[in-house]
Amino acid sequence: MTRNEFKELVAEKLVILDGATGTELAKRGMPRGVCPELWVFENPEVITEVQQAYFAAGSDIVYVPSFGANPYKLEEFGLEDRVFELNKGLAEISRRAVGNQKKYIFGDIAPTGNFIFPFGDVPFEDAVNAYKKQIEALIAGGVDGFVIETMMDVQEARAAVIAVRESCDLPVMVSMTFEADGRSLTGNDPRSALITFQALGVDAFGCNCSTGPRNMIEVIRSIKPYATVPLLAKPNAGMPKLIDGETVFSMGADEFASFVEEFVNAGVNILGGCCGTTPDHICEQAKVASKLKPKPPVRSAISAVSGARSSRLLGHDQLFTIVGERINPTGKKALQAELREGKLNVVRKFASEQIEHGAGILDVNMGLSGIDECDMMIKSVALLAQSADLPLCIDSTRPEVMEQALRVYPGRALLNSISAEKERIEEMLPLAAKYGAMIIVLPLTDDGIPETTEERIEVVKYIFDKAQELGYHKEDITVDGLIMTVSSNQSAALVSLDLIEWCTKEFGVNTVCGLSNVSFGMPERKWVNNTFLGMALGRGLTMAIANPSSELIMATVHASDVLSGRDRKMTKYVSKYGGSSGESSAAAKVKSDLPPEEKVFQCVLQGDEDLIADAIHDALEKSVAPQTLVDNCLIPAINKVGELFDSKKYFLPQLIMSADAMRKGFEVLEPLLQDETAEVQEKTRIIIATVKGDIHDIGKNIVALMLRNYGYEVVDLGKDVSAETILDAAVENNAEIVCMSALMTTTMVEMEVVVNLAHERKLDHLKFMIGGAVVDQNYASQIGANYSSDAMDAVRVAGQLTT
Repeated sequence: MTRNEFKELVAEKLVILDGATGTELAKRGMPRGVCPELWVFENPEVITEVQQAYFAAGSDIVYVPSFGANPYKLEEFGLEDRVFELNKGLAEISRRAVGNQKKYIFGDIAPTGNFIFPFGDVPFEDAVNAYKKQIEALIAGGVDGFVIETMMDVQEARAAVIAVRESCDLPVMVSMTFEADGRSLTGNDPRSALITFQALGVDAFGCNCSTGPRNMIEVIRSIKPYATVPLLAKPNAGMPKLIDGETVFSMGADEFASFVEEFVNAGVNILGGCCGTTPDHICEQAKVASKLKPKPPVRSAISAVSGARSSRLLGHDQLFTIVGERINPTGKKALQAELREGKLNVVRKFASEQIEHGAGILDVNMGLSGIDECDMMIKSVALLAQSADLPLCIDSTRPEVMEQALRVYPGRALLNSISAEKERIEEMLPLAAKYGAMIIVLPLTDDGIPETTEERIEVVKYIFDKAQELGYHKEDITVDGLIMTVSSNQSAALVSLDLIEWCTKEFGVNTVCGLSNVSFGMPERKWVNNTFLGMALGRGLTMAIANPSSELIMATVHASDVLSGRDRKMTKYVSKYGGSSGESSAAAKVKSDLPPEEKVFQCVLQGDEDLIADAIHDALEKSVAPQTLVDNCLIPAINKVGELFDSKKYFLPQLIMSADAMRKGFEVLEPLLQDETAEVQEKTRIIIATVKGDIHDIGKNIVALMLRNYGYEVVDLGKDVSAETILDAAVENNAEIVCMSALMTTTMVEMEVVVNLAHERKLDHLKFMIGGAVVDQNYASQIGANYSSDAMDAVRVAGQLTT
């Protein structure tokens, strides 16, 4: 199946996918705890029956049962040397199930169970290469395309997409899992994810699992206005309930199908079912779908950039965007010194200050002699992807630096810049297109800077023609006004202003300029900069690379947004200047002149593990007692982080960074605390495990990390752990709490088995804590356990159980 054939299929009808696979296999005899992919490989007649049932029900595309057949997952079963054999074989089984029907099979690519750089320890290239092994085998087995599904982290999904695109040109769909709060486990929001993946070249984007149809309709509706690709939805048959020890999805086929028309009205083009759905659900869904015409994507391109947790829309109808210029070593001695030492404290500080003052994008430039620019760029991008929510502008003149930064950046970046110079056009432009970056077009040639507006216009047209050949639209580019200093050429500003006006009124593209250039060599430069900004705004300027700490510049921007109507109902202006003030936790920073205790507090709040040791030593030198730092700084700070996490102002990356900072602080203080007390209090021991039959452990690993960082001694037994092993470990380690995780409705019942066995063994001193996507408070109460909704809640519950 070519990508054009896929596009034509989606354009002509509402495409129907399959429903749940795991539960259908279980109904037909697949035991718990086995490797599903191996079991299916050895029992091909079972999956053939399931797939043919879905084809008969009306599915156009059925997934190959390769969900967990990546090297990381297969390694858990000792099957890492059979990646090619299993994937190829599963694809061939599915190929035979199709027969002569005009139906399609898509290779199913799913999470590895690890966090990928910069959010985890697995190097990005390792993840890409692991997925390539699976993808190459599925291609050999005859798949028609790929679906990257049930993804909880945009970076892992990016690794899989890049692996597909570097292996073949088959269609690929991405389907993420968003929780009830509208974000993924790592805080990715649907709009940012959509902008990231459609720029990266996926053929469809959407969501599956986690919720029933009602919540998923709202996700689709929220992203449809920004979609340039077809949208996909694969909801559960409602939310699971435990009845008589069995997991039941109460939504029947008729009720499930009753949502089809709403899905279509919201903007869905591709529809199927996830947990709890059967061939009957898909059959009823397909019947309704056959009478409906889906809505195509509303646009072919969009002016937008994204990070892992936020996005920024650009254009003449959007708020004016300041690209923060500060993370650039030119003329900044403190930043230069730190970069040469391999440190990024000033980068963090500049980012935080610029966010606080209203930047919409952060420019990142590591061009400095005497350093490894590529290495420092990647480290800076990694730091900012975790600690700052704003999208980034990658600023480099070297193709290898630019590519590595775009490759690991978990979003759609703005690239500064592409000129008509030979190297930029021939090397950097194709790389920008490969990673879907939005580009700044610089009217510059190998012969230098054109002097007239007309000459610059010709260069812009030339670059855009080249970009169009690589799939770029006008919405994907921003033209730099290329402002030269008026101190050497007083007409320079007018040339740039005329170019900005032409781009706005005739060419129809976004524009940007670097404000500081215009006033170079002039006294009282701020007046020249700000007046030029006002003139450029009048000509249609949409972005400026500037220092957002300039109150004069930001006031001009905010007022311009009001006067132009971009600040709808003047809400941003009133919020800024109307006398109200609100906490902006994401923009706070660790200031060097803070009192010692406050500095320690802020290091934890901002997850600054590089500075916390020095901050604690400074406090100790000023006679602040170690216990005081624990009681008044570390604990209150991490509690504040918990509040911000609960209120969705912080997300998982910030939570982990703050926990790591607190752990590092405790490492410094712990020997001193022991010296202060005659007796060292023994840490509370907690046993943690994913229950028997369940091989998911991302959530469990995060809970274990947080509990350790709060001072608990955690014994992690891993996943697929029997009740006997869990309780034996609890006795052997003299544990007080047993913490259990389950992600599947078929395995959550094992939690009750553990609790009942503990009662049989008279281990009544044990306290049980449970969690996982399918678990809730009702189930916890039913089996006599305590429920925690997430990692931060687990810490709170543990505290309650040990007081």
